[in-house]
Amino acid sequence: MLGEPPSRYRDPAAWRELENSLGVSLPTDYKEIVDGYAPLQINGHLYLHHPATQRWNLGKWIRSTADAWSQIDWDWAEPEGDPRASLGSEELVFGTADGLVPLVSTDRGETIFFAPRANKGKGALFVESEGEFFEYAMTFSEWLYRWLIGEDVAGPNSSAFYPGPVALRDLPMTPGEQPEERYGPPRGM
Repeated sequence: MLGEPPSRYRDPAAWRELENSLGVSLPTDYKEIVDGYAPLQINGHLYLHHPATQRWNLGKWIRSTADAWSQIDWDWAEPEGDPRASLGSEELVFGTADGLVPLVSTDRGETIFFAPRANKGKGALFVESEGEFFEYAMTFSEWLYRWLIGEDVAGPNSSAFYPGPVALRDLPMTPGEQPEERYGPPRGM
């Protein structure tokens, strides 16, 4: 649905460095999508960063996002859909193999996390939206597909379906750059 990947920044060493710093292996399908397309905005809402770029750097974004989420006192907040039970942990941590690793975000306020230890160690995605966590025991590519076809995979009533080809916009790599929007192949929708 995204078309032929330009793979502008493919760099296995950047992934090794990022995963070593996090202490976790990120999902293979996620890395393939990011390597193929990022840095990118999809359908005007979903943002993908890349580990091999200075601007829109995935590692910096993961660390700053995990740090921001770590500042919340989760014992006091007790979020709806609390992921601690699924993680088998009394602590809610971010950016580590024992917790939630941010993967992507939307401009609608949703953050999509990978939880390596969830789903009995098979891994799962958690989407935080408006103070609630929603667990999805699926791969990132399946989640993205379902998000693109308009399913509620960011909580109830969260769909953002756009008929026709998927809109793709490379994120600007220099100040003043204004990348043009392009489209994936026709989807018959």
